[in-house]
Amino acid sequence: MAASLKECFSSIEDPRVERNKKHQLLDIIILTICAAISNADGWEAIEQFGEEKLDWLRKWIPLENGIPSHDCIARVISRILPDQLTECFIAWTQSVAQITDGEVVAIDGKTARHSYNRKGKLGAIHMVSAWANRAGMSLGQVKTDAKSNEITAIPKLLDLLEIKGCIVTLDAMGCQTDIAEKIIEKQANYVLAVKDNQALLHEAITDYFEQAIATKKPELCQLQSCEETNAGHGRIEVRRCYLSNCLDTLPDAARWKGLKSIGMVESERIMDGKTSLERRYYICSLTDVKPFANAARAHWGVENSLHWVLDVTFKEDDSRIRTGCAPENFNIIRQLSINLLKKEPSKLSIKRKRFKASLSDKFREDVIFAA
Repeated sequence: MAASLKECFSSIEDPRVERNKKHQLLDIIILTICAAISNADGWEAIEQFGEEKLDWLRKWIPLENGIPSHDCIARVISRILPDQLTECFIAWTQSVAQITDGEVVAIDGKTARHSYNRKGKLGAIHMVSAWANRAGMSLGQVKTDAKSNEITAIPKLLDLLEIKGCIVTLDAMGCQTDIAEKIIEKQANYVLAVKDNQALLHEAITDYFEQAIATKKPELCQLQSCEETNAGHGRIEVRRCYLSNCLDTLPDAARWKGLKSIGMVESERIMDGKTSLERRYYICSLTDVKPFANAARAHWGVENSLHWVLDVTFKEDDSRIRTGCAPENFNIIRQLSINLLKKEPSKLSIKRKRFKASLSDKFREDVIFAA
């Protein structure tokens, strides 16, 4: 993996003029990745990590002029073109990830709250990321100017990904005809949440399932169903999933390329003697209720396994990195770090792996450079 990691990132163009290149660009990138994995969340921490681990780092990168200052690291990372860093990230991920048919790829956005720059009159960055649930890896990400622009960012992200045979899941923001068409063009399937932003569609699906379930004759409504019960921590949750290929009642169903079914997930929770009921509605290109049920549930992996880890373990929301392209580039480095830490086979949490990597040269070596 050592050669693969360095080879994938060696194609990035150096943003500096020749006379300012005291430290090699690849040295700075690899140093930053190693430090981020080892609990360093800012520029000064990266420099300090480098000073402490200089001998170990020189096993992998030359660092002929020693460790760059934190100001140098910040300037270089903030000037790298994010598109190039993203392409390298995706190329590396595709070389190590095992993406198989039926893999659920959840796409969702997240705002880094403190990445705004008042001086530069720049708002907080919003990144749209793709998460492979079974592989447990981030597949790629693109930046948008605001949450409302996810609609334009999602097709750009899909263009970058190899998702043939996968099931792409999106929340209601991504329930758009152009996005459904793009997913089908990529030879993948989709499960798209439907809410009031598609008001007529949402109303038609809601009415259909209310009537279909009330008849208690699923064969008449071409209705498939499955049920799952989970109990723990004083809570009982029953998930009932329904899928139907009856599209006659939908408005303009032909507009949705690849549309084959509509779905509903009903979650009944019982806690402290109180019962709550939530229903969520979907349009799908699937025809079997079990893959649909799995995809609808797996979508939350992007929140629990990626966004939560970025916030809690990597403290992204508290980060004051905000100059130039640094917030976007450091988000990419964080996601790469998560992928590397996830691939390490021990059962430790990501937080404990980062702490161990800060202490143990052998463990850090296994995480980053193991074959």
